[in-house]
Amino acid sequence: MRVLVVEDAYALAEVLVEGLRDQGMAVDVAHDGLTAAAKLDLNAYDVVVLDRDLPGLHGDVICQMITERDGRAMVLMLTAAGSPDDRVSGLTLGADDYLAKPFHFPELVLRIQALARRRPAAGPRTLRAAGIELDPVRRTVTRDGCQLSLSVKEFALLEALLRASPAFLSAEALLEQVWDENADPFTNTVTVTIGRLRRKLGPPTVVTTTPGVGYRIAR
Repeated sequence: MRVLVVEDAYALAEVLVEGLRDQGMAVDVAHDGLTAAAKLDLNAYDVVVLDRDLPGLHGDVICQMITERDGRAMVLMLTAAGSPDDRVSGLTLGADDYLAKPFHFPELVLRIQALARRRPAAGPRTLRAAGIELDPVRRTVTRDGCQLSLSVKEFALLEALLRASPAFLSAEALLEQVWDENADPFTNTVTVTIGRLRRKLGPPTVVTTTPGVGYRIAR
């Protein structure tokens, strides 16, 4: 899952980004509306965590920009403006959810996960293929009924492959979905993580590679 955090308070933004990355999300950050608009033009996001009172472009303008797009990201407004009228105005603009500051971080994580599941192309909650079952909310994965222990990135990589199955995902697409904008496009991180994931999944190998095409899990 790829998330854009748009928050002008640097300290809070850092806490949000690190906390969401610890949950296995690929997270980018923008501290003003203009930067957010540029990143939305460049990258495809599942969820945007959006403050309203932003420099450059107001969060309300960013929200309207997002809602006018095809295949748009889901919008969670995270703002200190938490009165009932504020919530109504935010949701009227097209926000999909609204959470007032201060907030409970585990609740924020659950709301983001719920929004990602509500996207039209999100698919079912529990992902299944080749004897693998992955629950992104409970963060559990089994193969043939046996529980597996995966790292944060291994789990996110497997989730991306299962969501795409039986289609291929290129290394570039996996970098975009599982890591973030700071990932080196020339790195071998994907290859190394795929190798670790294969070992943990065990035989027979279910993650296949086609040179020049990418990786996939066949159903």
